[in-house]
Amino acid sequence: MGIVQKDAIKTSFISFAGIGLGYLNKAFLFVLLFSTTQVGLINLLMSVGLLFAQFANLGTIYTTWRFFPFFRNPEKQHFGFLLANLLLVVLGSLFFSGLLLLLKPQVVAIYTEKSPLFVAYFSWIIPLGFALVLFHLFENYLRGMGRNVLPVFLQEIVLRVFTTFLLILFGLDLLSFHLFVACYVCLHFAPALYLLLYLIKHKELVIRFKSIQISNKFKRLILSYSGFSYLNSLANLLVISMDALMIARYKGMAETGVYTTMLFMISALIFPYRSIMRVATPLVAKQWKERDMAGMQALYQKSSSVGLLLALAGFLGVWIVIDPLLSFAPAYAGGKWVFFFLMLGRIIDMYFGLNGVIFSTSKKYKTDLVFTFLLIISVYLVNLWLIPKYGIVGAAISTSGAYLVYNLLRGGFIHYEYQLHPFKWVQVRLLLLGLLVFIGFWILDVYTGAFFHMQPFVQIIVKELLLFVVFILPIFRWNLEPETVGYVQNIWKKWRGQNL
Repeated sequence: MGIVQKDAIKTSFISFAGIGLGYLNKAFLFVLLFSTTQVGLINLLMSVGLLFAQFANLGTIYTTWRFFPFFRNPEKQHFGFLLANLLLVVLGSLFFSGLLLLLKPQVVAIYTEKSPLFVAYFSWIIPLGFALVLFHLFENYLRGMGRNVLPVFLQEIVLRVFTTFLLILFGLDLLSFHLFVACYVCLHFAPALYLLLYLIKHKELVIRFKSIQISNKFKRLILSYSGFSYLNSLANLLVISMDALMIARYKGMAETGVYTTMLFMISALIFPYRSIMRVATPLVAKQWKERDMAGMQALYQKSSSVGLLLALAGFLGVWIVIDPLLSFAPAYAGGKWVFFFLMLGRIIDMYFGLNGVIFSTSKKYKTDLVFTFLLIISVYLVNLWLIPKYGIVGAAISTSGAYLVYNLLRGGFIHYEYQLHPFKWVQVRLLLLGLLVFIGFWILDVYTGAFFHMQPFVQIIVKELLLFVVFILPIFRWNLEPETVGYVQNIWKKWRGQNL
């Protein structure tokens, strides 16, 4: 994983800084300045905006992952590959903007009773979605070229710094809530426009229609592949958006605010793993091209082991202090078990994380659509049963259970077809350690009266230090995750060598 490690460390550092900014914004300033209803609105707009972007991209994102290695030729402007995809994205954005406007009366009828605020701001989805789809197009193109750092920096740092600035202005009563939403949506155009100018400056995007030179053979392959990948990726994102949309319909915007805030906490926890996925995706496409199955198997196992460690560390790091954390925001106390069940699903998803990339870049990519539609149908039907009965916790249980079945089915199929799997025996020891630590902290809370009745802030510090001793140190002592341990040891040796 040399190439992965080289770029992943840069994007990981940026992502960690982004996590800090994200928590400042979403977990502190949003909670402090906005009501749960307002938080629910902003998060739901973002969720549906991402769904719009997925519709509007018309499969161009996965086309870039799969086919760009075949078109990469700087002397011929990569045969106009980026320009062709940009034209498709613009066309898709215009089409779905019109469709959204046509569907607005139905949205009004469905959401007016429980979520009238969503109806009032519904039209903002269009510019937000357009900004997001442009950024995703340019980001994935740069990923295909191995330039991973700049898009991550713009998304994780620049965008969040300016969001903090907007929140401060709102807190000082210099912005109304309506004006904040408008500025927040418009702000998302900044990273996309910067990448557009960057690509033009470096002559990666030449606005000349004659530069598009894609053979009929590749057009047919791209159309077939992008069509199935498009539907598949739509279904994946729809599962994520479906929870928020159904909660808003049946329980209202306040409950949506609690649920989506828990989703943000989990999303922040998995940022480091997303950095690995950003770098690993073009490598998998390259390995398919070269038929390097041994390399793919090694990458699959290594990424799964790292994903498991990051997932367990993230889950334990928040779960052991979730009660004192939520004591600072009592309105969000109902999100405790939402976090628990959703994070269980994410642990599974991060462990099997690379199977989606392997599937989407293989010749069997069409089969993945079957598994994905099973996922979306099961989530929808179980949500219909559990959300009215158990509210946001029911939605979390539904989604987590569906992801368990979904990943087991996909992982089993990949193993059957390609003899690829993520399993290593050392992972069992890591899982056992995580389980023992989880049980140990549960016993500590049950039998010590909320950890000796310490103040919440003190509880958080003491428990996190204890977690470091009983979970992180044993991982390094017994080398329970060789990739991470070896990488950290190399960084430590280089740092010591430079300071001796």
